[in-house]
Amino acid sequence: MVRVTFAKLSREQYTVSNRVTKVRQGQSTGDLPAGRSAGAEEPVGQRDEPLARRAANGRPDAAGSADGADSADSAGGAGGADSAARRGRAGRTARTRPKAVPPDVDPGDPADDQGARGPGPVVAVTGAARGIGHALTARLAASARIGRVVAIDDHRGDVTGVTWRVVDVRDPALAGRLAGVDVVVHTDLDLDPDSDYKSRRAFNVRGAQTVLTAAAAGGVGRVVLVTSAMVYGARPDNPVPLAEDAPLGADPDGSVVGDLLEIEYLAQRSLRTHLGMAVTVVRPAALVGEGVDTLVTRHFEAPRLLTVKGCAPRWQFCHIDDLVSALELAAAGEVSGEFAVGCDGWLEQEQVEELSGLRGIELPAGLTFGTAQRLHRAGITPAPVTDLHFVVYPWVVDCHALREAGWRPAHDNSGALQALLEERAGRHAVAGRRLARKDATITAAGATVAVIGTAAIVRRARRRRRGT
Repeated sequence: MVRVTFAKLSREQYTVSNRVTKVRQGQSTGDLPAGRSAGAEEPVGQRDEPLARRAANGRPDAAGSADGADSADSAGGAGGADSAARRGRAGRTARTRPKAVPPDVDPGDPADDQGARGPGPVVAVTGAARGIGHALTARLAASARIGRVVAIDDHRGDVTGVTWRVVDVRDPALAGRLAGVDVVVHTDLDLDPDSDYKSRRAFNVRGAQTVLTAAAAGGVGRVVLVTSAMVYGARPDNPVPLAEDAPLGADPDGSVVGDLLEIEYLAQRSLRTHLGMAVTVVRPAALVGEGVDTLVTRHFEAPRLLTVKGCAPRWQFCHIDDLVSALELAAAGEVSGEFAVGCDGWLEQEQVEELSGLRGIELPAGLTFGTAQRLHRAGITPAPVTDLHFVVYPWVVDCHALREAGWRPAHDNSGALQALLEERAGRHAVAGRRLARKDATITAAGATVAVIGTAAIVRRARRRRRGT
């Protein structure tokens, strides 16, 4: 497991603070650097991830970095020749460095985007060119609650009416790109189930840490982090629903949930080390909507829905549209602290089977988790067995804080499930493997059902042969 040590975080904070000092000195003379200055820290290495996987999760084709007015067409450091070769095999497209621009204009900003700000806060959104960040940036650009929107990503997106600042969120140069920002909403996360867990963990944790440190050094008043209600853990004895102040009971393993727990710990530490900056943590229920690809959505691509004897799962979903509307309130300061987002109530397993048209298969817990663990050790399923808990045990949350703020979801659980089913239309899985994707991995639930089901068929055939 990749861990971020205190000493490493201190060094990164020191580097970011020095960068902010240089930027402020440049501002005082009216001469901000248009490129990376001599001796400056090199940008973080290119992430090593196949194009199809990053596209499925909304990640771009490259993780370039920019400092000042330039965006890098390649990343130095950790990538190396081996990463470059793998990126070539994955079919990555080349990126070109944008032309130099005047120091007071962000790269790629058309003149008509430099409008007068409204009365609300200046909000920066990371990961603004894709996925949740793209949807949030478009919504904030049209919101009367927000004064101005700064869109941050490692490449320019297609949202207009905002100020684009091109930088990798792992680069300490991010501090200089947060000048004049009041609130940062960090959505630039890799949640792809197919990602290598070490690369994914390094990206997610390093990115969140850099955002928190850069925001504090740049005088940002509030940072909004997006994790998941999964951090509460899924257990057979969980109360339904869980309170928002319930302890974080998920296992800190190598799964995506483990990454989100690390981000939660960074948020708690930031409140102690950056006393002048507030941190809001938003925890959505099982996400559904366009482009969402998670262990939960893949559960519904299997021909049968796995359950374990003695515990019926309860299903609560969160549509991307509802998450974005909740993040708008958080950005405007109308809700703060740690809060959950999701549809009201939950669906029972029987309702889910009826609405989806999928039949369930019930297996003993010991057999189910034992088989899933053996499959993981054999390398058939990359995710740990604890991922299986989130599709067989309840983790429904009570969205009390948002209700108190007057927020209501636009989607109910039935409608959200329908959106999930429409998104999976045309996708078929055998043992959790997507037939349309050669590099798709086997999910724990699908593989477990397949192996146990096959074993049961073999046993029945043997009994019939003995009977004859």
